[in-house]
Amino acid sequence: MNIKMSVEEILAKLVSFPVLGGQSNTSIITWIKEYVESFGIPTVLVPHAIEEKASLHCRIGPAVNEGVILSGHTDVVPVAGQDWSTNPWELTDKGDGKLYGRGSCDMKGFIACVLAVLPEMIKADLQRPIYFAFSYDEEIGCLAAPELIEAITDHYDEKPKFAIIGEPSLMQPMIGQKGIVIYETVVNGSAGHSSRIRQEVSAIHESARLILWLESKMNGLVEAGHVDERFTPPHTSIHCGIVQGGIAPNVIADKAVFNWDVRVIPKDIAKNILTDFEQHCRQRENELRAVFPAFKIETREIHPDVPALDTAETDEIVGFVQELGQNPTWSTVSYAAEAGQFAAGGYQAIICGPGSIEQAHRADEFIAKSELERGVKMIRQLVQKLST
Repeated sequence: MNIKMSVEEILAKLVSFPVLGGQSNTSIITWIKEYVESFGIPTVLVPHAIEEKASLHCRIGPAVNEGVILSGHTDVVPVAGQDWSTNPWELTDKGDGKLYGRGSCDMKGFIACVLAVLPEMIKADLQRPIYFAFSYDEEIGCLAAPELIEAITDHYDEKPKFAIIGEPSLMQPMIGQKGIVIYETVVNGSAGHSSRIRQEVSAIHESARLILWLESKMNGLVEAGHVDERFTPPHTSIHCGIVQGGIAPNVIADKAVFNWDVRVIPKDIAKNILTDFEQHCRQRENELRAVFPAFKIETREIHPDVPALDTAETDEIVGFVQELGQNPTWSTVSYAAEAGQFAAGGYQAIICGPGSIEQAHRADEFIAKSELERGVKMIRQLVQKLST
């Protein structure tokens, strides 16, 4: 294990661990722990309170302020139902300049780059430290990051300054991300023969009205000027993706369930949207209980509220990462990531990593070898910068 491995060798090992979001990541995090510690660097595990899974953090370099955190998640999305032409759990080189495998792009490629440069970090005369921060369950809600961030803050006497989250961005710094939260709404109406539609309360019909209210709410925010042109779409989106209910075409549904997500731009707050929705639901309950006294609408959060990232173009980390990657541009992403959580934890945060998000979560996911090379080069530039 204490033999230096190439970035491709490390990536092949990481891809071989079929750890999905929500599952135990003991296998992959143990391998990473043993690899890092084989170079004499002590690591700290942040275990889940109940399940067999853990995050990991460590420090390379002196215990002084203004170090840099390199962050990535160890879990991936499922492959079931996808038409893969290769074994998704075996890194495959087809000779086309790409390396195929689940997680090769999102985001084990970045972790491989970080680990590949570890021997050089140890040999360097670092004047400021580098921290590794590897989490679990990012793919099902960025669940582990808050506890990992808190553990880093509490464990070290010194204060890191920057956090680079290596989500695939083609090595372009991303200074903003949308936040996300997902809700489940359950509508309880009254069952009956479909001919009695005026005497009963259809849970399906009322769900449809609520979904249209949410769409109207989204449009209303735009009309009120809640727009951020850095994003696509340039506003908070509200979307219903699952609707379930009913037992037959001629039976009024007494229950319906729909799931909806809110992806907020930095200026909006998802809880404010929920508050307005809940107020509307109470009004509908009061109106329809005259028809069916037990009518009820209940909403619960099923995906935790992940904060948006809103790093200013003028923040020091932007120029810092642009210099590392030799990329003078910046952009934003509309997906959620742990960067917003690191920013909420008090660190200047940015997204920047190898690979394209267009390849993430697909069959035959891949990362270009050239992207791995660029990722390694950026980490080496970081080592050099923190050594002067």
